[in-house]
Amino acid sequence: MINILVTEIVDYFYAFLLPFVRISAFILAVPVFSLAAFNVRFRIIVATALSVLAVELVEFDSQSLSFDSLITLILVQIFLGLVSGFILQIINGAITVGGQAISNSMGLGMANLIDPTLGNVPVISQFMVILSTLIFLVADGHLVLIQILMQSFITFPVDATPSLNIIYDLFIEWTPLLFTGALVLALPVIISVLLVNAGLGMITRSAPALNIISVGFPAIMLAGIVIIIIALPGIVQRIDGFWRQGFSTLSNFFGGL
Repeated sequence: MINILVTEIVDYFYAFLLPFVRISAFILAVPVFSLAAFNVRFRIIVATALSVLAVELVEFDSQSLSFDSLITLILVQIFLGLVSGFILQIINGAITVGGQAISNSMGLGMANLIDPTLGNVPVISQFMVILSTLIFLVADGHLVLIQILMQSFITFPVDATPSLNIIYDLFIEWTPLLFTGALVLALPVIISVLLVNAGLGMITRSAPALNIISVGFPAIMLAGIVIIIIALPGIVQRIDGFWRQGFSTLSNFFGGL
């Protein structure tokens, strides 16, 4: 007969509960895993499986843990999971803003699609988000996230207290990517489309009888699509760099706390 002490059950429960809370909050906020295609049942299964693996990495004294301390630790784990997921959501936000700028320059600002995670976004933004997701999966980003998440229980134990100053400094340093990253992605296409607009303007001045509305809009749209195809390798390289920079920032975030 196997004898299991109550204290061992309590220790295992606490060692499972706190990682489960952090991992669940992380999966809820991080890109790809937070997509509507991954339902709640799938997220619970993934969080449970990762929590079972993380139990061996968790070491703290649960015997002297009061109820107030337990609630505090749970709230801290939720906060850490949401913040770490938000760090990577900024990359998706930058890609969406860049796609909106490209759509507006091409005259496709009114052509929108409903994205369950981003809301009502232009078609170019939707295309770039799908491209970003494919790059994330091809680069084994989901495996890198799991590795960083597992290492976080070593670099920042569940019973530790995070430094709010470090989190504040990180947000001040990292959030400008939402606009600078969008500018880096969209600027080449916007400048190229602007030159096409300038050329159409000169054609209109030389031939006033030409209906610029019926000719210019299809020409700008077609030129924009061609320019995006030409610029696609550079866009892919930039998005891949954003993801790698995000992984490095997330790893440094848990290591610096």
